[in-house]
Amino acid sequence: MPRNTTRAEPGKRALTDGDRAGSLFVQSVEKAMAVLSAFHHADGPLTLTDIARRAELDRSAAQRMVHTLRAIGYIERDADGHGFVPGLRILDHTLDYLRINPLVRQATPVLQELRTSVRERVDLSLVDDMRLVYAVRLQTKRQTFNATMVGHSVPIFCTSGGWAVLARMPEDHARALLERSDRRPFTPHTITEVDAVMEQVAQTRARGYSLAVDQILLGEIAMGFAILDSSGAPYAAIHIAGSTAEWTSEDYAARVAPLGQQAARSLSRY
Repeated sequence: MPRNTTRAEPGKRALTDGDRAGSLFVQSVEKAMAVLSAFHHADGPLTLTDIARRAELDRSAAQRMVHTLRAIGYIERDADGHGFVPGLRILDHTLDYLRINPLVRQATPVLQELRTSVRERVDLSLVDDMRLVYAVRLQTKRQTFNATMVGHSVPIFCTSGGWAVLARMPEDHARALLERSDRRPFTPHTITEVDAVMEQVAQTRARGYSLAVDQILLGEIAMGFAILDSSGAPYAAIHIAGSTAEWTSEDYAARVAPLGQQAARSLSRY
């Protein structure tokens, strides 16, 4: 069945017993971050029991973490007192990341010019293993709540930016990433079979851009362009999204592809 949300599962760092046993590893910090991560897929306030279960902590440890995080402003009681929600101070760290990240600073004026030219939604996403995390989102006439949110994430396997990123990876690396991805569909048209996705990746590699229709949202046509680091590896992507009610695939590619490719080249370090 198609999913009822477009958010990708946040990646989990694979910690070894050696990592945790090291003298510099602070387990209480790991537990605190697990408590904050408990809200990733929450639709509303969480009770202490909810947090303990999602963070995989006993109730006593969860209670201590929640109390401490409340005291320093990273967790709050919800307005109705039904549970806990993330605190306002978390947004300070979002701002820190965006203002210090050199790609975000460099890309913002480029993307603003691109949006003016194409008159469609333009996004910048950053690669995080099997998902892409949006760092810049520039809207036009069609807006949804999720489409405005920095920090929202989508999986690599079925997105225009994802296909563009996969096309710049070694083929065996791209296939291995797909095979360990959660490939549940988002729409009835989402491509989920590894060989079928790799066919899209091959087409993307040949064209120099990806073209995805109805993959994450019905009625959406999107193009993706990989941004490369100094070694030539993909580490970010530009997405340009329009509506199938207004564009055919051929017209959209003819209009958008040259502009998107130019923007991606200007931001690549390779």
